[in-house]
Amino acid sequence: MVKVDVFESRNLPVAEMPFEIVERKGLGHPDYICDAIMERVSIELCKEYLKRFGTILHHNIDKGLLSAGHVKKHFGGGKVLEPMLLVFGDRAISKTENETIPVEEIAVNSAKQWLKENFRFIDPDKHLKYQVEIKQGSQALVDIFSRKSQLLGANDTSAAVGYAPLTETEKLVLSLEQYLNSKPFKLAFPETGEDVKIMAVRRGNRVNLTIAMPLVASYIESEKEYFRRKREVLGEINNYLEGNSGLEFEISFNTLDLEGRGEAGTYLTLLGTSAEDADSGEVGRGNRVNGLIPLQRPVSNEAAAGKNPVSHVGKIYNVLTHKLASEVYRSVNGVKEVYVWLVSEIGRPINEPKLADVYLSVNKGVNFNEAKKEAEERVMQSLETNRMKKFIKDLSGGKIRVY
Repeated sequence: MVKVDVFESRNLPVAEMPFEIVERKGLGHPDYICDAIMERVSIELCKEYLKRFGTILHHNIDKGLLSAGHVKKHFGGGKVLEPMLLVFGDRAISKTENETIPVEEIAVNSAKQWLKENFRFIDPDKHLKYQVEIKQGSQALVDIFSRKSQLLGANDTSAAVGYAPLTETEKLVLSLEQYLNSKPFKLAFPETGEDVKIMAVRRGNRVNLTIAMPLVASYIESEKEYFRRKREVLGEINNYLEGNSGLEFEISFNTLDLEGRGEAGTYLTLLGTSAEDADSGEVGRGNRVNGLIPLQRPVSNEAAAGKNPVSHVGKIYNVLTHKLASEVYRSVNGVKEVYVWLVSEIGRPINEPKLADVYLSVNKGVNFNEAKKEAEERVMQSLETNRMKKFIKDLSGGKIRVY
């Protein structure tokens, strides 16, 4: 029987704090690329295991590395001198007594397909090399998957925390990056690359947004054109922000730029990502599972992307805590902010955490004991076997984003 403890938080909700810092690494950032590709590999492995065996076998593809390449850029274009290197690491079942699973082929094909779907200027056959270092898992961890139960035991002793709701600043950072990498925006401004990074610093009701987004060299014929296009993009960002929040804004865009220095004073890209020549990436260094890097929030240090979705609590609990917090926030009246903490114990069923604590901030006049009871019931219901099985199915099928 799971014991859920609910406490009244004495901390000031983040939305009411005098300052707030939120970051998001967008689609083309090397860390985002690593998270997205390794998660895609896990999803495709799950499909293959289910097709062959009717169940998901042991795997964790959460040690990916993208090593930067080398390009030559100039106004009007450029060329790739050295491709990027994508390294796949960690563990996956590739052999059973009767079958061989093409793990390496699945990994590389998954990466190529994701790149084709998300980048306009990257040719995954020409612009990347691939190194697959995925080995068989240890006997003890593999055995977890052979134990007959409706839900597997946790493969680790780990802790995670999730929260709800997002603040206005958090929602803004998330939506702005998604807009800048949306198809309509790229059709209107095809000269903008995918490598978007946003840092928001809120003081009171005023938010300073520092945005980095390179312009594609093949669309920019001169320094003069670069700064003209930059002003146009900045104008569109201002238009978007005016209709999407009650906050006040100050925007800094590509702040390393310096007129009069030619190409060296501009932020140009050939392929859309800084991984082409400037920055490498790694799984777990980017966004948390809700798509943000929120500096005022407690977060887990686990990298969720690529981990298996049926026993690895470093993934399951990271996502589940945010889901539980959102459900409590939506269903319990008078709640301002919710934090949910889960701690697993290795071998214990994933729906039976060793610790399940909920912290509520409530509005004045709210009966906390009633809110406490409702929150406890909501968490207990969500941990029921059938609901957890549905959650795991959605997670393994890629229906829940983890970056």
